[in-house]
Amino acid sequence: MTATTAEIKRIVAEIEQAHSFLITSHESPDPDAVGSSLALANYLTARGKDVTVYLSDPVPDNCSFLPMAEQVYGDMPERDFDVCFVLDVGEFRRAGKAVTENKRIGRFINIDHHLGCENFGVCNLIDPKASATAALIYRVIRAAGDEVDYPTALCIYTAILSDTGSFHYSNSDPESFAIAGEMIGKGVNAWSVNENLYESEPLQRIALLALALSDLTVSPSGEYASVTVTLDMYQKTGATAQDTDRFINYPRSIKGVQVALFFRQVDEGTFKVGFRSKGKVDVSAVSASFGGGGHHNAAGCMVRGTLAEVKAQVFDRLEQMR
Repeated sequence: MTATTAEIKRIVAEIEQAHSFLITSHESPDPDAVGSSLALANYLTARGKDVTVYLSDPVPDNCSFLPMAEQVYGDMPERDFDVCFVLDVGEFRRAGKAVTENKRIGRFINIDHHLGCENFGVCNLIDPKASATAALIYRVIRAAGDEVDYPTALCIYTAILSDTGSFHYSNSDPESFAIAGEMIGKGVNAWSVNENLYESEPLQRIALLALALSDLTVSPSGEYASVTVTLDMYQKTGATAQDTDRFINYPRSIKGVQVALFFRQVDEGTFKVGFRSKGKVDVSAVSASFGGGGHHNAAGCMVRGTLAEVKAQVFDRLEQMR
């Protein structure tokens, strides 16, 4: 029995025994965070469990079509929970203090596909080879001997589609295609999901993208490229951090670029740096050198300084670690 199989069995046992469940994920939730959370919520609700989904930041507009999205709490309910599922966070702190310091939670279960994810739960289902956290939710459901209903299938498919870059990224493995195919068989409309995720953009997002691309920077070697979003850009467009999803794909698409970077300002002296690699460079190692984490091909960290200072540090570090 593999370690992940043993953890899945323990999680199935926890689901059988417990009644009240809290489900949460990281701040600024992406479609995998939302999709995996709502997939689990729909599944547990169908089993007659008492389920609450809490996210510290709002559900992105492009995920609002998912079943139970309108029931997600933005404030932590004042009540007890037998079990809290913490999904896709990488580090426990990313679940937020409302979760990490909550004394009314009985047990934590950690499900994740980030390399080096912390073991903070009574169960820790961590598989960096999984294409998305939603793929691990699927494994749990199937290990319980249950079928995936349509609402759950829609959430799982959406999460996997997004986290594989619409099956463009190297994590698009046989399992991800197999699960996606099964979800289509459950009635999921691939075109409808694509339209909701990628073709229903708010105007302020496109205006923000135009400003971000105006700061496109390519290294002298042509192997690294970045775009930037600053607080001033948010003010000019009326956009928010939620509108920046997939901005990093634009520098990544440039011919010859091996690593794309996204510099997103979070306060006057701090930038969140996202990395995407085409495989040649292990960006998790670069991110870790700044105190961050992630996968070989996708990682992130926080770096303090002015934009010019942060850019110089990160580009220099990439050159040093070639």
